[in-house]
Amino acid sequence: MIEAELKARVHSPETVMRRLEARATARVEVYQDTYYDRPDGSLEKADEELRVRTVLGADGTRTLLTFKGAAVDEESGSKPEHETAVTDTAAAHAILDGLGYVKVIAFEKRCRNYEFESGGRRMLATLVQVPEIDGTFIEVETIVPEDEVAPALGDVRAVLADLGIGAEDLTRETYTGAVAAGRG
Repeated sequence: MIEAELKARVHSPETVMRRLEARATARVEVYQDTYYDRPDGSLEKADEELRVRTVLGADGTRTLLTFKGAAVDEESGSKPEHETAVTDTAAAHAILDGLGYVKVIAFEKRCRNYEFESGGRRMLATLVQVPEIDGTFIEVETIVPEDEVAPALGDVRAVLADLGIGAEDLTRETYTGAVAAGRG
């Protein structure tokens, strides 16, 4: 399955938040993300990602192991995504370390997640702040088979437009890249 997703900079977070709250109740969570790569950096070179994410929220703490393949849509950067719950966070990190993966970067994301339906699709809109990066971002995604990426991205663009986010606000900038650049 493909995570058909677009990300944009948000210039009026309060307005976007009000519009999202008209659609769904926010789930406020903090993500603690650790990205891994092979020592030769071959995952990054192949446009792939390996991540351990610990999510802290009102419902408790959960950890997810995620692998994202190379982008299938160049404009949006939408990628195949494979994710599974992990019951022992320390063991997940130890397994990746033991397999020879190296920690590339770790950082925190503060998220307000909104789940709703639009265009006949389950959507997840997330307002994101990363303490190490200036500004607020929005990610809107839906999970679809590869042959539905283009129409799904059209539905994602429609949600963004309803939220007052224009094409000029879209970005392919990655949090990992921005955090790394900020750390020098």
